[in-house]
Amino acid sequence: MAASYILLLSALLALAASPAMAGDPSALQDLCVADNTSDVFVNGFVCKDPKLVKAEDFFFSGLDEPRDTTNKPRDTANKVGSNVTLLNASRIPGLNTLGISMARVDYAPFGLNPPHIHPRATEIQTVLEGSLYVGFVTSNPDNRLVTKVVRKGDVFVFPQGLIHFQFNLGAKPAVAVSGLSSQNPGVITIANSVFGSKPAISDDILAKAFQVDKKIIDLIQAHF
Repeated sequence: MAASYILLLSALLALAASPAMAGDPSALQDLCVADNTSDVFVNGFVCKDPKLVKAEDFFFSGLDEPRDTTNKPRDTANKVGSNVTLLNASRIPGLNTLGISMARVDYAPFGLNPPHIHPRATEIQTVLEGSLYVGFVTSNPDNRLVTKVVRKGDVFVFPQGLIHFQFNLGAKPAVAVSGLSSQNPGVITIANSVFGSKPAISDDILAKAFQVDKKIIDLIQAHF
């Protein structure tokens, strides 16, 4: 009986602790401003000497300025008509160990922020201008598509690790701002990762995975 009680207690403690273990490590001091000049590799960034910390370490200016979303020759960033300005610990050193970051996303008319994943963060987004068709896909085996049309002032949440996207429904530019639950959320754009990896994933593997002819895979990979 005592052994069963201890086993149950251990299981409950493990469950209670798991959410805390899933996110960024908690700060152990008031400030750990990132020292981006250090060559030391740690999980995050080495702390700057607190005596050298200044207000600029916690500051960024210009997030109100529209970003370029036009598709230029040889410019792979804007082929889909969106531009993401991420403010993480690399851009704002004071975010180091605080477990949060943010992003401004500019969308060209009918522009797309293509299907992607943030492996280390949940995203909460609010629309500042325009209307977006947004959604995410749940994991196997359901693979359920959850979508919504969001407009100025609306808020939508994209759960951590799930494929999600945003598409500008309008003929005018759109803007949104997102908060992310990691100082370094990471991003994996599905098409770029699958078809543009270096070295390339074998077309035999991709053809079998997508159940299409290898010629189609070769054409897609040539696009990346």
